[in-house]
Amino acid sequence: MLQTTKRPDSPVSIIGAGIAGAWQALLFAQAGHSVTLHERGDAAMTDATSHWAGGMLAPYCEAEVSEPIISRLGLRSLDIWRRELPDTPFNGSLVVAHPRERNDFERFARMTEGHRRLDAAALAQLEPSLEGRFRDALFFPTEGHVEPRRVLPKLHERIVAAGGTIKFDSDVTAADLANLNPKNLVIDCRGLGARDEQPQLRGVKGEMILIETDEVQLARPVRLIHPRWPLYVIPREDNLFMLGATSVEAEDTGVSVRSALELLGAAYAVHPAFGEARIVEFGSGLRPAYPDNLPRIGVRGETIAVNGLYRHGFLIAPALAELTLAYVERGQIDNEVMQCV
Repeated sequence: MLQTTKRPDSPVSIIGAGIAGAWQALLFAQAGHSVTLHERGDAAMTDATSHWAGGMLAPYCEAEVSEPIISRLGLRSLDIWRRELPDTPFNGSLVVAHPRERNDFERFARMTEGHRRLDAAALAQLEPSLEGRFRDALFFPTEGHVEPRRVLPKLHERIVAAGGTIKFDSDVTAADLANLNPKNLVIDCRGLGARDEQPQLRGVKGEMILIETDEVQLARPVRLIHPRWPLYVIPREDNLFMLGATSVEAEDTGVSVRSALELLGAAYAVHPAFGEARIVEFGSGLRPAYPDNLPRIGVRGETIAVNGLYRHGFLIAPALAELTLAYVERGQIDNEVMQCV
């Protein structure tokens, strides 16, 4: 049985200002806790996994390859995104496929909910740039997406506005913070940085390419069925599009030639005009994952570890923060997520 701290007046120190730590800090600060968020990098966050994320808020689409807990946490997170950042785009998402992937497309439709099928005319009405490109599509109208490099600073601003403190270039451990103040409640959101205490964590590389063109206009992410992994085109501001994302069981950095060809090929398959786009950036991030690819909130004394968000960080981080807060304040336990470590 987990034992709650039940100390709502305790100072709360959170390590890691990526998407997991940022949501923890925001909800705890809004609840009246004295919050300090520590980040070993600078305010640009270019070394964080979140910097290389797609930012898709797609719990229904993820049901095709993920456990039900991801959909549950993701659906709850959508409500929190809407509540805390009401300007978050919820334009839905599209899933398309070419004829050779028709069987996989139908399988995707059977394994997911929350969508409706669009014929070619309806697809063209929704996304004029895709007119004549696909004979049909799956439309998930309640899903959304964010641009990680823009939304993280917004979350950081909200934390400060709620009374929290953010310390960049602050490379600390839970032991460091406990030594400074034994009453300190520490929430460890370091991702792969926490392998000094959680050696079972592994990094799963997600590669992305950023391109620029004004010849294609999209209002929502387009996911192209692929035999190995989901490939998607995500619109961003200023005529930019993110192409992502691979899931490679490797911990090196950079983008391989094979992955680049597949990502660029996916964009071209969505629309030939992407062939004339300008490549702005290649990059990759290492997503922290446990062997089962499921998230955990682990409790050990005065330290709570939130980790293993895998490829669902932006989708499930708000709900995980809500669960952590409920545990600290009310002793509420989610048995699917929480455990002693």
